[in-house]
Amino acid sequence: MTLPTRFQKEVHTHLSRNPQQTGPPLNLNESAGSGKGKPYDPQQVQNHIREILAKYSNGFWVSKLPQIYRELYKQDLPSEAIKDLASWTHICIVEKTCSSNSSELLLYPTKEQTNASIPLQTLNSSSSTSPALSSPAQKRPPSNRLARSGSQSPQSVPSSSSSPSPPSSPAALSPDLKQKLEELLVKYSSGLWAHALPKLFQDTYKTKLPGHVLENLDLLADICTINYPMPDNPKRAILYRRSSAGGGEDENCNRRSSSASEEELKLRTELGRRLSNHEVPPLQIPKEEYPSVLVMEATNTNKVILRYIGEGYSMAQDSLEDEMRVFYGLDQSRQAPLSSPSSGQLVAVRAEEEEEILRAQVCEVMSDKVKVYYVDHGFSEVINQTKVLELHEKFFKLPFQATNCKLAGLEPFCQEPVVLKKFESMASGRILLAELLERGPTPLVVLYDTSQDDDVNINAACLKALQDKTLASPLQVNSAYMNVTVSSVCSDGTIYCQLPSRGLAKLNEMLEKIESYFHAQVTSEFLVSRPFCGKACLARYKGKWSRVEITNLHGSRVLDILFVDVGVQASVEVFELREIPPLFLRDLVSIPPQAVKCCLADLAVSVGSWSPDAVQWLREKVLNASDCSMKVAKVDEGKRCVYVHLFPDKNFHDPTRSLNHQMAQSDLFKQQPDVFLTSHSPTKISTNPFSSKTSSSSNSTSGSPTSAAAPAKPHPRRALPGPKGGGGGGGNMDPGSPSSPSSFLQLPPLLELPPAGQNMDVYVSVACHPGHFVLQPWRDMYKLVVLMGEMILYYNKTEERPLKVEKNRIYAAKIENNWHRVLVKGVLTNGLVSVYELDYGKHELVSCSQLRTLIKEFRQLPFQGIHAQLAGAKQRQWSEEASIVFRNHVEKKPLVAQLEAVQEAATPWDRKLTVFLVDTSQEERDIWVHDIMAELAEEPSNEL
Repeated sequence: MTLPTRFQKEVHTHLSRNPQQTGPPLNLNESAGSGKGKPYDPQQVQNHIREILAKYSNGFWVSKLPQIYRELYKQDLPSEAIKDLASWTHICIVEKTCSSNSSELLLYPTKEQTNASIPLQTLNSSSSTSPALSSPAQKRPPSNRLARSGSQSPQSVPSSSSSPSPPSSPAALSPDLKQKLEELLVKYSSGLWAHALPKLFQDTYKTKLPGHVLENLDLLADICTINYPMPDNPKRAILYRRSSAGGGEDENCNRRSSSASEEELKLRTELGRRLSNHEVPPLQIPKEEYPSVLVMEATNTNKVILRYIGEGYSMAQDSLEDEMRVFYGLDQSRQAPLSSPSSGQLVAVRAEEEEEILRAQVCEVMSDKVKVYYVDHGFSEVINQTKVLELHEKFFKLPFQATNCKLAGLEPFCQEPVVLKKFESMASGRILLAELLERGPTPLVVLYDTSQDDDVNINAACLKALQDKTLASPLQVNSAYMNVTVSSVCSDGTIYCQLPSRGLAKLNEMLEKIESYFHAQVTSEFLVSRPFCGKACLARYKGKWSRVEITNLHGSRVLDILFVDVGVQASVEVFELREIPPLFLRDLVSIPPQAVKCCLADLAVSVGSWSPDAVQWLREKVLNASDCSMKVAKVDEGKRCVYVHLFPDKNFHDPTRSLNHQMAQSDLFKQQPDVFLTSHSPTKISTNPFSSKTSSSSNSTSGSPTSAAAPAKPHPRRALPGPKGGGGGGGNMDPGSPSSPSSFLQLPPLLELPPAGQNMDVYVSVACHPGHFVLQPWRDMYKLVVLMGEMILYYNKTEERPLKVEKNRIYAAKIENNWHRVLVKGVLTNGLVSVYELDYGKHELVSCSQLRTLIKEFRQLPFQGIHAQLAGAKQRQWSEEASIVFRNHVEKKPLVAQLEAVQEAATPWDRKLTVFLVDTSQEERDIWVHDIMAELAEEPSNEL
């Protein structure tokens, strides 16, 4: 097949590079869903619309109202309210346009409303809660360009699930109670589950939360917005703090108040950006969450000098310097030295090597020397005055490329010599990946080195440089140690031990002081409001505060942690974490992790190939035993693992008494599972590590929270696909929730679709070719994130139990640290199971040990993935080249789908849509995907 010229480069580029992001973007803005006229509170909706109209006093399209309503109040606009708008003449005016399209209505405030000063209350959101992308239908005002074959302009339609109305209560909140609740909500700008309030309130203020607060959440309406992401469960609500429209932070964490402008103006003045009526524009932070950066230098981790890499940054800088070299090289008169440079002046400087011309700022003028700062490269130099040239006005257009950032988690140790030395060795002069936690004049970042097989968290590595190695557990080959505590036995055979040491004694002493300190404090300042990978903080383990490191984030509220002193992994909600008090921070950071990673030596079966019976046998022998002993056989520095002979008592002199010998002589390893399954799919088996009590069933098996394999290096890209924090998170659920096998027959309700000819905002999660791709409705993306957060919390805290896996049944499956709703497509003889992700449309192979019963709570939300084919394109055997072009235009992208037809089926996963796909991201025009495919020159014989 011969491709048109415009597509040849696109296919070639695709084939020459590795596939990029495999999950939906972390931030997706959902449009509201379609409602069916459920009851609602007109007074509340009218108040909200008043607030919206106060902001949009010039009016807006009615089709945009559901989207704006959801963004501001985190709940769906009732469909009946749309119909009632025309009758609410006391707050708004609905006006028809000249178009015959009934959906194109304009909404204006009444004159009284326009003149009134009504502050709009908006959500105080961080980058983890506010969508980074607009809905496809929101990218620009409605346009008749989208109208084709009876189509309507892309629009958001009201959601089918209005918020449940809690029972009314005459009680009111006291000013003191209201202030305390607001303090808690300020800490969690990504939202807080209402069920977490009582414990959080008790821990923080040492008093009980009045019961009537949760019984009537409407009492909180003036300090927060309330969202019900699970319509079937009115007790599950998320609270979002309100803030005035004039201040707070935007979705990029930039201050919206005038202070930001004043600070920016001050910085620009200090840098001498205004000179001879020429202005250098400020550098804009890249829009992506993980931009590549070149680290220049750092004398302070609060002021790391770096440059952004990519188009519009380093590439534009290279072009500028090429242009300057030509400009100053062609005309000899331009090479004349500047007669009298002054401090703060922007100049061109001829560099020593290769006759490069660079932009610089004069810092200091000496007799015949000048000290200059290279504004694009971030370093200073003293040069001869003859090398200073006048900077032509054409070179003022590109922002200065050298900029500053602050490393998260290192603020108290920003000038520590050991921290700076570690940073210099790991980061200076290297291209790294930067995770932007906060945007502003000096962004807050986490840096990652992704050049090796395992990503390295630079911030965490620098923090570990403060550890006092003399406090580490002593380890020497052929040495024996008594009073060893085995704190964790992982499902792959790895064990974690605590050895008596100075470090362990000091750690226990510090944790006891922290326990007393927290007990005496009545403040919310220690709540963790901005979690990130590698952050050191505290969480409850067996009823006491213990050190943890955040290893992964699932959305904005659910995260994975490692208890570094016992080797236990767990999934928790962010409100369960606490900051380390500054009074104890330096001492705690100096103590190395007290959990020593060990493997049993001289076993024929390697780590990763252990059977469940072998793991259980070892747990019963050593967990909760206080007088174990061990002898070190080998220390593997590369794997950071110690090979030991482990004894259940203090008698380590007799090798035949070792657990290694007993296991080798037993039948525990005769029936080994497939090595690939266990080594690549470790199963986390844990009880709740945050309670001082463990269930009887847990005591009979592990007796203690246990871990999967040793924690993998955190990857800078967040593990959870979908919108970041758009309602994500979850709450603890009872692991003993009843669920009978027959409940598999109860499927979620079918996904509601608009009538044929109508539009819906979608996200294309998988695209094979125009005849087969998978859509997700945008309006419910945040509900899917909530669901997945709940599944992580539930399944990561329950025991693995034998499960009979059957074909064509639905289950929960653990895939890449997340739990998905799946359909089993086939059961293989080697222990693998072929599954289909019902919400994302992907096919995966997983171990049968990674499947769990999908309980009723997780079968309420309709499956979000639905098959589709492209309308307006003849069905054919699509070539690989055509499929590549199609994927490049639609996969992992938000689009508008115009529904042409629905092919119903007996099961939700067999339904199929025929849709037109439209890219509305460009201001100039809409791009209809089937028109692009029509341009491809296809062989007639390919048509079916």
